[in-house]
Amino acid sequence: MCCYCCAAFFFFFCATPSVASDKGIMLEPDRPFLRVKIFERAELECCYKNAVNNGIWVKRLSSGQTEPVNLSEEVFQNYSKSNGKQCGFLTLTNAKLNDTGMYQCHFINTTVYTHGTYLQVFSEYVVHTKQNLSESTKNKILTAEGVLLLLCVVIPSASLLFKSKKQNRLEMKKMKQEEENIYQGLNLEDCCTTYDQIERSQTQSQYQDVCTAMEEREEILEKP
Repeated sequence: MCCYCCAAFFFFFCATPSVASDKGIMLEPDRPFLRVKIFERAELECCYKNAVNNGIWVKRLSSGQTEPVNLSEEVFQNYSKSNGKQCGFLTLTNAKLNDTGMYQCHFINTTVYTHGTYLQVFSEYVVHTKQNLSESTKNKILTAEGVLLLLCVVIPSASLLFKSKKQNRLEMKKMKQEEENIYQGLNLEDCCTTYDQIERSQTQSQYQDVCTAMEEREEILEKP
């Protein structure tokens, strides 16, 4: 996508000829964008007028600086001239992925660069693989989303259940400790003594009541 943005950007600046400020060199429009398959032939072109020397091909780096193109049997340049217009050609007979980049013509002893052409080298195998895996990738994404949704439901529920059980255990433990604290200060002997006293007092009161009733009854009988 960025390559197409670069192409659109350079299209506006390369659509019409422009005059370079240095030594009156007139630059012709360049092809903004070129896309070729890996290991295929790529041909770049830059045209200009009023140049004393032919431009040499350079590749612009991501840092903004440029470096000369390394020429070889697979990468070579040539020139042509007709009707006062000069053109430089850069040919890559066996384009590689690392050949992708921005190519410009630079004129020696000047600060003039042509508009340039962005070359993109792509691998057909990678493109087809992505297209073939698109449906399976979507299915994997949907499956992953389902698993995540399930985890989002199960984990909070399990956490709440665990906290509830833990809270119940703490409450039971607290109640047990309170019961132990209640009976902790009591003496069993004192309890037994107190119980015996209560039982004895109740028993005596019953006997006393019976005796009193018998005496009252005898008094009543003795009266004439």
